[in-house]
Amino acid sequence: MLDILNTLNEKISGIVWGLPMIIAIISIGGYFTFKSGFFQITRFKLIFASTLGGMFKKRERGGVSPFKAMATALAGSAGTGNIIGVATAIAAGGPGAIFWMWASGLLGMMTKLAEVTLAVHFREKKGDGWRGGPMYYIKNGLGKKFAPLAAAFAVLCVLASFGVGNMTQVNAMSSSWQKSFNLSAVWIGIGMAAVVTLVIFGRMTKISSIAGFIVPFMSLFYIAGSLIVICVNIENLPGAVGSIFAGAFGIRQAGGGVIGFTMAQAVRFGVSRGVFTNEAGMGSSPIAHASAQTSHPAEQGMWGAMEVFLDTIVVCTVTALAILSSPEYLSGSITADWALTSAAFAGALGPFGEYFIAVSLALFSFATIIGWSYYGISCVEYLFKKHGAAASAVYRLIYVLCIIPGAAAAPEVLWTAADTLNGLMAVPNIIAVVLLSKYVFADLDDLLPKSVPFSKYKPKYGARFRC
Repeated sequence: MLDILNTLNEKISGIVWGLPMIIAIISIGGYFTFKSGFFQITRFKLIFASTLGGMFKKRERGGVSPFKAMATALAGSAGTGNIIGVATAIAAGGPGAIFWMWASGLLGMMTKLAEVTLAVHFREKKGDGWRGGPMYYIKNGLGKKFAPLAAAFAVLCVLASFGVGNMTQVNAMSSSWQKSFNLSAVWIGIGMAAVVTLVIFGRMTKISSIAGFIVPFMSLFYIAGSLIVICVNIENLPGAVGSIFAGAFGIRQAGGGVIGFTMAQAVRFGVSRGVFTNEAGMGSSPIAHASAQTSHPAEQGMWGAMEVFLDTIVVCTVTALAILSSPEYLSGSITADWALTSAAFAGALGPFGEYFIAVSLALFSFATIIGWSYYGISCVEYLFKKHGAAASAVYRLIYVLCIIPGAAAAPEVLWTAADTLNGLMAVPNIIAVVLLSKYVFADLDDLLPKSVPFSKYKPKYGARFRC
């Protein structure tokens, strides 16, 4: 029975992540990129200055800060996909998959900017703060006739939270910890469930505060370790970079049919794993960004763009280069795709490298699990409205309990299911973002008219959107 379900899941995933979905994901990012005048490239200095560059400026107290909102979103996206997901993309699509991961990330910066802008534009005030996301901008932006689409997104997001944000995360950590520390998968799951319970049974702002603390630490910790591995194998770096570009278009393959298949695999797994890591187009991250204390929708939208840049262009890249430049990968001695990253670090750093990956996976998976719990809780509260508190409590309990079997499940099944849920969840969101695109460009124009310098412009929306 399990084999039948796994086969069915693989077929569905192949359909969901077929040519139409890949075209849709690339096209929506391309649409916002071209129409905005390549905003994420030409105005990257502005994006940085408005986000990380200005995060220490004094802001009004109360609510969730723009950085904490991004950290919560980054906690949900910067998970094991940045470590294990990159390895599975390389194993399934070759080094060329990284090129298409970059492409999806670059275009995804504008997709995420659009999603987050809409989430703030159409959010609603609730008891303990703001609530927003695709279900709200579908309902408030497109009207009552699209209510079923909003509900469909919320249901798919709840389902995805168990797979994408929960079980795949703890499973990747479990595989590493079983090997490094010889621990039982069940006990690993119980331990993670206990820690997560301490966080998610409380106010939503608690999740944001913890994410704001752990995300910068785990990111810098992992990037520093990856750069050391790359430096150890620096002589292989030019070849690693070359293999990414050669593999992206199947240049090193012989025969047109092989080239076509190789490129198709690189595109499919590069885009799907790219979306898995940065979640651009899925609609999940805007749920966290909508809670931010911000005076303008497009201001928070730039935090969304920066989130994708950090997740895909920075973290995924250092993982990919660490793997592709390692003698372990180049020798072809590692057959299990999930073991590529661990082997690369162990080869460069010795036994410490394996422990480093185990600790990194624990931090990343924990951050993602609590980040996705935020999304799931928000969607459950939207679906059940008046009974949202009771439904939320039930959801939290089920969410925590799913961590335990997730630690012991077969990785291949979970990753395929996660890809499927990613794709299904993106459909209603992409439809809404396209239909509401005029609001995105209106907010960008309002925030930053071409004739007025950003530093001297005061947004018109101020009073409406200030927390």
